[in-house]
Amino acid sequence: MECFELPIYKKSQEIFNVLETITSLLPDDNDYLQTIKQNLLGDIMTIQAKICGAEAVKLYDIKMENATIIRKAARDIFVGGNTLEYFGFSDSKYYNLVRNLIEEFRFLFIDWISSFNSNHYIVDNWGLFNPPGISPDYIQSDNELDFLDEDE
Repeated sequence: MECFELPIYKKSQEIFNVLETITSLLPDDNDYLQTIKQNLLGDIMTIQAKICGAEAVKLYDIKMENATIIRKAARDIFVGGNTLEYFGFSDSKYYNLVRNLIEEFRFLFIDWISSFNSNHYIVDNWGLFNPPGISPDYIQSDNELDFLDEDE
């Protein structure tokens, strides 16, 4: 399945559309708000790129690395409404739409990452993205790497 067809990607596109609409209301002469706009739109574009990046690879640690970046960007978007309000955006009340979409996205995210095959890993010697029970100094046998030859 192409990444664009995934429910999580479709939800990210919905978030992008709402963010684009809300941030189009920001005054052009407020540099703070324009910077926030760029950050918010950059975060949702990062999410979309990382969804596709995670789907393009087989390795568990790379999928999880992408998922971590997605989580951070989604949380930054979620709290972005506070910043808009702080800098005086009069229509910040509409940002609750974004927060609700991020919450829906979060549930899709949980389902999506549960689909990652934790048997498709190469030991992460940093220890951050190893499957449960695999230490950074774990030595993999050749038969544990058989999945690298499989077509998915």
